[in-house]
Amino acid sequence: MRDIWPEQRYADWRETAQTLHLWTQVVGKVRLALTPWVNHGWQVPLYVTVRGLGTSPMPAGRGILELDFDFVAWRCGR
Repeated sequence: MRDIWPEQRYADWRETAQTLHLWTQVVGKVRLALTPWVNHGWQVPLYVTVRGLGTSPMPAGRGILELDFDFVAWRCGR
């Protein structure tokens, strides 16, 4: 079973992990600002999607905002 997944050493993707951590914190702050408080912050999770992580729809002004991290079609620098 161990041969199915390639080895991923943290040192090789540390900067990516730190960047992702910061961006998920930003999205969490957006969710905190746009959604009503629920005990223990239960209103702010990111959900696993078929392409990465995402939020549920949130009211934003007269519209709805939904944020997704697409790990399949990601691009660097653009």
